[in-house]
Amino acid sequence: MADSATDEGPATEFGGSDADDGPAMEFYGGRGASAFPIAFFIVWAVVQTALLRVSDTTGLVAGMLLGLIAGMFLVKGSWTGYANTIFDGMTQRVAATAIVAWMWAGMFTETLQAGGFVGGLVWIADLLGVGPTVFPAVTFVLAAVLATGIGTGYGTAVAFVGLFFPAGVLLGASPVLTFGAILSGAIFGDNLAPVSDTTIVSAVTQDADIGGVVASRFKYAIVAAGIALPAYVVASSLMPGIEVAGDPRQVLLEGARPLALVHLLSVGVVIATAVAGRHIIEAISWGIIVAAALNLLLGLSSAADILLFRAPADAPAADLLGGLPIVEIVSDPSNAGVGGSIYAGAAGFFALSILVLLIIAAAQIMIEGGAFEAMLDWSIEHLATTVRRAELTMVGVAALVNAAITINTAAEIAIGPYIAKIGERFNINGYRRANILDAQTAALGYIFPWSGGVLAGYTTMTGLPDTFDWIDQGMLVNPAEVWPFVFHGWVLVAVFVVAALTGFGLEYVPDRESEEVARA
Repeated sequence: MADSATDEGPATEFGGSDADDGPAMEFYGGRGASAFPIAFFIVWAVVQTALLRVSDTTGLVAGMLLGLIAGMFLVKGSWTGYANTIFDGMTQRVAATAIVAWMWAGMFTETLQAGGFVGGLVWIADLLGVGPTVFPAVTFVLAAVLATGIGTGYGTAVAFVGLFFPAGVLLGASPVLTFGAILSGAIFGDNLAPVSDTTIVSAVTQDADIGGVVASRFKYAIVAAGIALPAYVVASSLMPGIEVAGDPRQVLLEGARPLALVHLLSVGVVIATAVAGRHIIEAISWGIIVAAALNLLLGLSSAADILLFRAPADAPAADLLGGLPIVEIVSDPSNAGVGGSIYAGAAGFFALSILVLLIIAAAQIMIEGGAFEAMLDWSIEHLATTVRRAELTMVGVAALVNAAITINTAAEIAIGPYIAKIGERFNINGYRRANILDAQTAALGYIFPWSGGVLAGYTTMTGLPDTFDWIDQGMLVNPAEVWPFVFHGWVLVAVFVVAALTGFGLEYVPDRESEEVARA
């Protein structure tokens, strides 16, 4: 998912009532009615983002709030249990994990931006002759490398939208393809990184070791990447970029800062620290420290660009602290506030953080109310009747759950026991089950317009016009526009559909009688 786990295991807990005890809440209309808040939100999100083309995260928050309020009227008896379930969902660690990853990655990205790293990327791309046709493909590869190294697809989406998206616009690449390539790279790393939460959860829920899971899923990931990479080149040749006001070449040269490429060291510090086994928050914190130090030592930015207090002239400590480089005295009290890359990087995700908490709360209601269990029990009983249909069912239900629970690790934790139940019925190996589970959750968590990965990237994108005066709202990509172009995600799902149909990669657990492992 968004974040790597700690040394103690996956940093997530998500679940509901014991199946033997029945639903914890009863709804008018039966167990399926507990899915109403989530269903209401999905319809709201489709209307807002796809039909009305309004990409406002706060608007999505309003939709989720209204869905939760309306859901109360379907509860039988006291609403207290419903209200408490909302709080239970919002306090799940899986939500906090995503939020923290976004904020830390946002602070890191904004600090790199303050140091002109985007200009350095534009300069090196121009020097190497990386034109608009190949830029999305290059972006996909580099995003995949970063996500695999640090284990956070959400953090990669935030960082690359902040850095590579504006560079791609300047170079003439299609904005929607560039955004899609970033999301594809995030999917690749989220799916394959040993330190990714989705990798860990998929292995743990299927009783498989992490090393074996990663080794066994490489063939699926590389097949999908091998198709997605040339697809971006072909699509880029057919989809033009957008014009930047003024002389695009002049804008490119004005923004070029070769010295800012020193921040490749900052990125390297994050990757190296994460690969060394340190927590991703520690890794990104070191990246922020190194980036800030390089900015100040090399004159790439001022201290005020990183952190700034704008204080009114009548503030008690105005005379005492006004001479500090991070303090600015303003005559108009209405201009008082805090600024700089640290502030902007964290503040940009406040609305999205609230949305995630509410989505997890609605998912918890669906679980406690029995809709989730009813759906999965029906699929097990009526669909998973042969090995082939069992694997197709695993792909399908994982996709369906991810459409509702849009934070991919949360969806994976919720669906994991059912994937195990289906697979064990047909003696399917834990590696295979883990790979089917993780491929769907990793991919679809960055495809649906209301999913966490897409919204994290888009939230970063909405702040770009404030950072770059040549970027306007018309250059931004609506979340409803990018979903067809997340090539690696779609191909990864298709790979497992084909694998289920053909038996490619299918492996059984040791047979209880013959003590042999059958391989197809």
